[in-house]
Amino acid sequence: MRIKTIDRIFILVLFSFFFHHSIFGKVERLRCMWREDPTTTMVIGWDQTAGSNPILFYTTKNKGGNMEAYAKSQAPDRVIVIKGMNNHFVRLKNLSPETTYYFKIKDSQGSSQVFSFQTAPSSPYSRLSIIAGGDSRNHRNARISANKMVGKLRPHFVMFGGDMTSSDVADQWLNWFDDWQHTISDDRRLTPIIVTRGNHEYSNKTLIDLFDVQTRDLFYAHTFGSDMLRIYTLNSLIPSGGKQKEWLAKDLQKNDFIQWKMAQYHHPIRPHTRGKPEKNEMLLNWATLFYKYQVQLAVESDAHVVKTTYPIKPSRAAGSFDGFIRDDQFGTVYVGEGCWGAPLRNNNDSKPWTRASGSFNQFKWIFVDREKIEIRTVQTDGADAIGSVDPFNVFIPPLGLKIWEPITGPVITIENKSLVAPAAFANNVKDQLAGRGGKVRPMVITDFKAGPKDRDILVTWKVKNEKPNSSFEVQRSLGKGKYVTVGKMGGQSSNKISDQSYKFIDSGSGVTAQGKYIRYRIKYINEVGKVGLYHPPIPKLNFGNTVIPAVKKLLTDKQDRLQIKYNLAKASNVRYQIFDVNRREVFSNYLSNQAPKNYLKSLDLGELPNGRYVLVIKANRKEIERYQVIKR
Repeated sequence: MRIKTIDRIFILVLFSFFFHHSIFGKVERLRCMWREDPTTTMVIGWDQTAGSNPILFYTTKNKGGNMEAYAKSQAPDRVIVIKGMNNHFVRLKNLSPETTYYFKIKDSQGSSQVFSFQTAPSSPYSRLSIIAGGDSRNHRNARISANKMVGKLRPHFVMFGGDMTSSDVADQWLNWFDDWQHTISDDRRLTPIIVTRGNHEYSNKTLIDLFDVQTRDLFYAHTFGSDMLRIYTLNSLIPSGGKQKEWLAKDLQKNDFIQWKMAQYHHPIRPHTRGKPEKNEMLLNWATLFYKYQVQLAVESDAHVVKTTYPIKPSRAAGSFDGFIRDDQFGTVYVGEGCWGAPLRNNNDSKPWTRASGSFNQFKWIFVDREKIEIRTVQTDGADAIGSVDPFNVFIPPLGLKIWEPITGPVITIENKSLVAPAAFANNVKDQLAGRGGKVRPMVITDFKAGPKDRDILVTWKVKNEKPNSSFEVQRSLGKGKYVTVGKMGGQSSNKISDQSYKFIDSGSGVTAQGKYIRYRIKYINEVGKVGLYHPPIPKLNFGNTVIPAVKKLLTDKQDRLQIKYNLAKASNVRYQIFDVNRREVFSNYLSNQAPKNYLKSLDLGELPNGRYVLVIKANRKEIERYQVIKR
């Protein structure tokens, strides 16, 4: 009888095994990336190891196993068998910015688990968390540890600098993608990857077929946060000059108004280990353009050492070394150089402008907002002992995270000088732009306002220290659309620097915008043709039902308390966030699982200085209220 009981248990376990594998589709080695706009698109890729006719279902609400409840579905746009994998790619479009989407893949044998991804934010006041590194070949344990760290830090995306595998063969790629699954967080969130070709990817075709890269030459760019950040991915395995340099120069010139520019590529221009060659052609073709168009940060790989530099520019002048000289005002910071699991090398070739160097497994953890870029070097070994970030605040290091602390400090900060002086030019403008000094007299846009005037919208602003021959454009975005110019005007300063006031009436917009958000910004052009964009601290207006959340005001009482009202239609996780006029978060509070009803809450703002703020209330990460707050 005991033997029969054991046999029954075995049969039951065997039946459970086959049942489990019959309801889950054969979807493995998932990845996600961008071909187009990161705010409204996403490519989902996977290896279809069995089954047929897969369909990807996706929605903004997690419906679990109820496939019929998913809002949309899409068949693969591209299928290619390469490197031992049956690669399928679904190219999703017309998505909403800064939105979490849940998806699962159903095929002839069943359905996958539910996974998620998040589109990039479109607001120029958002803050981005980015992981950047490369060279993951050879040592799988080190690679897996770094991948686990990605899942724990939950960045907006990863910039990967090439040399994923050692020999670019099928079994190594199978291992690499198996290991990449460790970047998926505990709640099955995928992190987008922006890939760069390394010298161990033996052709451009490898990355095109494994990551569905759009461009055949593997140099391309993505913009984040409207005009906040543009990332250039360059290919150091093809000539740096010719059409690649021509494309880079044209794109940098076209996007000169964007606040931050970053570049990633594989080979370092000046490697920090002696066994690697110098790349003089890249200095000539790329570094000179980085300096000319103010690329503030370049991420390099290949050398398998750790390095950060001070801001530097190409130069052969006295005091320069290896073709570069330090320039804290307009130089580019170079960081790298690999160490995602490749064999480590000696950091035995530092320069006078090197900030710090080392040799250990690491990647760069980069924060970007409108005010600054912050760069930290994360030591990636021992990921199992590290905690995870708060999903609602991914910028606070988790418990146990090891951030490298060289003698020059653990954080590199690159300040946005245009916020201090948006058009900071000396009396001799050309000298100032060339970095030769001069007294700065900043031109600053202030007191921007936009509000209803009958059926129109009145836009007003002031300019301090306006330069002669400046000009302005009023640009408007309706709903989730792109900005378009709705008015142009020349500056009022004729032959001297002066302070001026402006107003513009956007005729009829208070009617045509019913039920949609309107955003305004100012495009300004100074006396030497330099283009800038001014985004007001409170950019949105909503004219649905005559409500304008951006200008609804709340006042603190004598005890510095703020009374707020909101309604929850369903049970929600609620977050209050208060931002100052520079869009910095100064207050945050999180309440989990709040019941559906009308709420009246009181917030103590006693620790905040007097002034104007913006209060945003979110339910399940969706904004439900926005107020202007005046603390007096």
